[in-house]
Amino acid sequence: MNFLCVRSFLFAVGPLFAVAPLFSQPVAPETETVMEEVVVRGRATDLVGIAGASSEGSVGRSELETRPFLRRGELLEVVPGVVITQHSGGGKANQYFLRGFNLDHGTDFSVAVEGMPVNLRSHGHGQGYADLNFIIPELVQRVDYGKGPYSVHVGDFSSAGAAEFQWVDRLRQSFVRAEAGENGYLRAVAGLTVPAGGKGALTLGLESLRDDGPWERPDDLRRTNGLVRWVWSDTHGSRASVTAHASRTTWNATDQVPARAIERGDIGRFGSLDTSNGGETERAGVSLEWVRRDPGAVTRARVYGFRYQLDLYSNFTLLLSDPVNGDQFNQRDRRWVWGGDVDRSWSRLLRERDFTVSVGLQLRQDRIDEVGLHQTTARRRLATVREDEVVEGSAAVYTRARWQIGPKVRMDAGVRADAYRFKVESSEPLNSGSRSATIASPKAGLVFGPWAKTEAYFNAGFGFHSNDARGTTIRVSPVTGEPADPVDPLVRSRGMEAGVRTTWRDGWISTVSVWSLDLDSELVFVGDAGETEPTGATRRYGVEWANFYRANDWLAFDADLSFTRARYRNAPGADRIANSIGTVVTAGVVLGRATEGAFGVLRLRSFGEQPLTEDNRIVQPASTTLNARLGWRWRQWEVAVDVLNLLDRAQADIAYAYTSRLSGEPDDGVEDVHLHPAEPRTFRFSVSRAF
Repeated sequence: MNFLCVRSFLFAVGPLFAVAPLFSQPVAPETETVMEEVVVRGRATDLVGIAGASSEGSVGRSELETRPFLRRGELLEVVPGVVITQHSGGGKANQYFLRGFNLDHGTDFSVAVEGMPVNLRSHGHGQGYADLNFIIPELVQRVDYGKGPYSVHVGDFSSAGAAEFQWVDRLRQSFVRAEAGENGYLRAVAGLTVPAGGKGALTLGLESLRDDGPWERPDDLRRTNGLVRWVWSDTHGSRASVTAHASRTTWNATDQVPARAIERGDIGRFGSLDTSNGGETERAGVSLEWVRRDPGAVTRARVYGFRYQLDLYSNFTLLLSDPVNGDQFNQRDRRWVWGGDVDRSWSRLLRERDFTVSVGLQLRQDRIDEVGLHQTTARRRLATVREDEVVEGSAAVYTRARWQIGPKVRMDAGVRADAYRFKVESSEPLNSGSRSATIASPKAGLVFGPWAKTEAYFNAGFGFHSNDARGTTIRVSPVTGEPADPVDPLVRSRGMEAGVRTTWRDGWISTVSVWSLDLDSELVFVGDAGETEPTGATRRYGVEWANFYRANDWLAFDADLSFTRARYRNAPGADRIANSIGTVVTAGVVLGRATEGAFGVLRLRSFGEQPLTEDNRIVQPASTTLNARLGWRWRQWEVAVDVLNLLDRAQADIAYAYTSRLSGEPDDGVEDVHLHPAEPRTFRFSVSRAF
């Protein structure tokens, strides 16, 4: 592996590094004795003078607590423009959509939890697979987010954007909560914070959930999550933390089904054509963080490690390949992941104006003991398509400079260099081998203002995503045995953005962003087939308008609009990108005080029609969902009812167009829309007690 650029950078910057938060806050000048830290309370926080881009933001705990969620992945819908859906059972990672991307399970959207990556490289089901089901929502302090490849602190999978979850350091009050709802839904969760170690605090969290869903064959979803977190901090802002988490989920799955099977009455709307689909997954890990704040400098360091495994059984084409046993397949993933970050920032006065420079190092290794694809029937293995052992390691170095050039102009510029090494040992010896790759990603931004509490932003940058290690060494198709071309290990992206942020009216935060993003290709390894599928170069551009307004202590509104055009760049007549959503509208209103009395929440999510084929011949209709919550708080108690899909709209959660075969159909199958229906109107009740 060629680490020349890494070695050169390390020699230049020296031994002092630290981990920076996903979107770093400015540090105080050297003349101050204590580094001031910006306290982010959520979308109501005034980020004028702080943010480096108009599409950057943060959502706090108080806003997360008001949102009724159908599924865990919807935590990410707090990011303006993000849509979360599902095409399978509740234990599988959700489908993510943002800025005209069908991100599948996370390919170009980076997700982390306090520096620990969630996206999994060279995953058995899909590149960048990001399963959020291990997160306990009540223990999340905030979600920081940014869009586009403009931050040096995030690299792989971040072309469309990135989000980082921050755990609570200390619960304001310990609590227990019980929830019950239709379709066998039961959930219990508890959180406890106690003093530990002088200035330290120990927080414990435990969650148990079961859910059958509306499906004719119940999901029988069973999930258990646990969290243990110890945090210590002093009055100068230095801190240390140790966090351990564990999660286990088992489930059945009603995958997407051909529309023709519903239309002719073979199955009901919530029926399945293969009742043995489903899976189980486990994840357990630990992370450590250390932060030291000195006059004029901040040092951060984090290390993490976790064990992950997945067994997933799916059948999307039914009887197309094997009319006797069916087309069910099993995807297996067994891995250890470890890594860390270290970064140091210095703040000085340059020409009597604030100047901050940061340097950092990031390391990660995925040791995948087994990543396999197998033909199965009723979860019984028939044959192995391919089975591999993979070791994928990466190192990244970066530097960033932020300078207040003039009274109304500041600059933010940096560069990161990433180096990767892929090693594959395959059940097909011809597909074994090693590859190395490096890539450099410069980024820059200018901020003008503020004038009348308003700033203007201009950003440009390069990013990338990695391809599956198996695709980088492939020589023959594991399905057909025919020759196959390896893919580029790292795929370049280029983005630009201009925007405005204003807080000219008290309580109102509004941002407008105009952006564009090009990818050299969207080559991905298709885990369902065990081989690589090229999709060509793409171009996306659009405009976003995000708004949050807190009128007083009992009334708040938000409304976000996103419009995107997504096309293949060199495919006249067939240039549509399948499942790219062009229009997303989300809005909400929250009534009631956070202390005592009645409260209510109403949330709207609507996304426009989307092409299902490159020639725009088949289109999925628009979808609109309205969720509501009503409740009462009294002393230490809270009772509430959530109504999900309030209007009971019979619409598709997600749809695809491809060929499948039902019994009695031609051998080459039938092209059709395959849909996973949105769940019907659902009631859930909860009662909570704080201590």
